[in-house]
Amino acid sequence: MTINQSPLQPTPVGAIRFNTDSSKLEYYDGNQWVNVTSTSPEAQTGGTRGIFAGGSRPAPATRNVMDYGNLDSTGNFIDFGDITTRSQCGGTASRVRGLVIGGWSGSANLNTIEFITITSTGDAVDFGDRTVISTGNGSCSDGTRGITFGGNYPTQLNVIDYVTIAATGNSVDFGDMTVAKRVVGACQSPTRGVAMGGYQASPVDDYTNVIDYITIATTGNSADFGDRTVAGGYNGGCSNSIRGLSMGGQAPAVTDVIDYITIATLGNALDFGNLTASKGNSSAVASPTRALQGGGNTPSYVDSIDYVQIATTGNAIDFGNLSTAHSEMGGISNGHGGLG
Repeated sequence: MTINQSPLQPTPVGAIRFNTDSSKLEYYDGNQWVNVTSTSPEAQTGGTRGIFAGGSRPAPATRNVMDYGNLDSTGNFIDFGDITTRSQCGGTASRVRGLVIGGWSGSANLNTIEFITITSTGDAVDFGDRTVISTGNGSCSDGTRGITFGGNYPTQLNVIDYVTIAATGNSVDFGDMTVAKRVVGACQSPTRGVAMGGYQASPVDDYTNVIDYITIATTGNSADFGDRTVAGGYNGGCSNSIRGLSMGGQAPAVTDVIDYITIATLGNALDFGNLTASKGNSSAVASPTRALQGGGNTPSYVDSIDYVQIATTGNAIDFGNLSTAHSEMGGISNGHGGLG
């Protein structure tokens, strides 16, 4: 990686460098190096577009629905197209492409990855396969790489793997998590990927409050970041480039807890506020300013969407509704924190 000054000198805010690992121009925001982007969600889709993909629905409904909406406004989400039937799948994106990774078809665990073009609408297309068959995996991205954490099949997994989003093909091994776990809430900055909470296999088979992190542009095992305010999984994870939020989930009962971390530092999560209701099997998406939690179980399936302003703290308020009640969806956004 190219460093343009002596490491003994403090890096000034606004400093520019070319990262030879990611082949991207970056600037220093006072906490971390952030990609200099030549496009924006406003230019691409008139604001940040969020998509909730797949998810469980009341029988006999299928798990192939994708909904989308503009995160910068409020209102109901509408139909985007269909994916292969799946729930408990990972979701992440670049500015242009969204990925839906792994999951449960209703009868079998999956290793398949599909993609959509976020600026349009329509059905998902085959991308490739994960290195493992898994359900309950969480995903994040820096816009170049799509990372997937853990999952379950036939028991909890510690696998981290990645793909190059602009290409198609099978994922490649990245490293291992600190423990094998599933149903983590994942988020990201342009440099770090974070997996919050989840359900672990050891040292005891139970929900965990442990937060793992990686440096996305490298490969290797995750390291300990800190702890969530509660032990829990099935939590919706999302972020802007500064703050990562965990929204709802199960701990082990359904919860309305929202907690947050500052991604550039290490340490324990702090209380942010509460959802409008306790929701398990939670999914979340974010813009640079807003975090949305969609659907879930109360324990009944719900279609409600909540939102918060990421830069503040406080309780969530109503955003609108999904096109149908569902849970365990993959969350996709073209304005998430990994995109700067």
